[in-house]
Amino acid sequence: MTIKISIDCMGGDHGPSVTIPAAISFVKHEPEAELILVGLEDVIRAELKKHKADTHPRLSVLHASEQVTMDDPLEVALRRKKDSSMRVAIEQVKSGAAQASVSAGNTAALMAVSRYVLKTMSGVDRPAICSILPNQKNGPTYMLDLGANVDCEPHHLHQFAIMGSVLVSAMEGIARPTIGLLNVGTEDIKGNEVVKLTSKLLQADHERGALNFYGNVEGNDIFKGTTDIVVCDGFVGNVTLKAIEGLARLMKDVLTTEFKRNPITMLGALIARGALKAIGNRLNPSRYNGASLLGLRGLVFKSHGSADAYSFEWALRRAFDAAKNDVQAHLASLIAELMPRTPVPDEPTSTSSTI
Repeated sequence: MTIKISIDCMGGDHGPSVTIPAAISFVKHEPEAELILVGLEDVIRAELKKHKADTHPRLSVLHASEQVTMDDPLEVALRRKKDSSMRVAIEQVKSGAAQASVSAGNTAALMAVSRYVLKTMSGVDRPAICSILPNQKNGPTYMLDLGANVDCEPHHLHQFAIMGSVLVSAMEGIARPTIGLLNVGTEDIKGNEVVKLTSKLLQADHERGALNFYGNVEGNDIFKGTTDIVVCDGFVGNVTLKAIEGLARLMKDVLTTEFKRNPITMLGALIARGALKAIGNRLNPSRYNGASLLGLRGLVFKSHGSADAYSFEWALRRAFDAAKNDVQAHLASLIAELMPRTPVPDEPTSTSSTI
């Protein structure tokens, strides 16, 4: 089965110098993948030729004359740059030419353009950004929202929990994934009113067998693997994600510095080289790159804007796996089944600018 993915090759901090090598490497490792490379045709073809991949049969080029920069306001990305590589890549999903799209571009623009082009699923007020983090159980903890919705009401968090549950069920093969609500304590009396009211909604779903709600969880539970899914608003989620990434890089820097401090520590590093490499691979933030924009009528994945080729290739892997596991069909059917029957009026969306 061939999976086609459209790539916004011009997005992110590095553009084609990262997206093209990542695409080439991915098709070498994944024989079932076909990639549509969207952007300035001359630039993309030059990069392909540089890597001796200009005639690869599973890499096609689709010209787009404009580029959404990391600093572009939503108005510019959405209304003025109608031929941007970001928008054209997403339009491939809408038309059915691609089963998923990947971009490292401006997060706010990506969410806005995706929502405009693809629309949201029935019953979904706001799409959410969901990604995975490592845990002590050697498995993934799915967390959302990671920055799409800064200000949320209880019914938004409720919807995030439903979408996260469907995603984990499809991707991990878990029939009833556990859901934790991120809070400042596990007790029911802890937290603000939004969290308390969300807890009641999720508990009601748990009691009727619709969701597997574990209860409140704290920040350390993310890495313990206490629950399969951790739900929070986009403000908390984005701050948490950035703090985690910063800590991971700090640990790597400290270990490197200390092991190079003197000949004895360098010898220790040599002896422990295998274990250190395994630790580095397991905790490398690049391996967890690729966040899904849940709630849209199509699969869109967001890569970090500063991603290198190795990291961007992981985002391609996430998109490929989601398409291969037919996540969109699972989302459409189960969201329709689980979403509350009475829709709640939505408020204007607050969107973060980075992930």
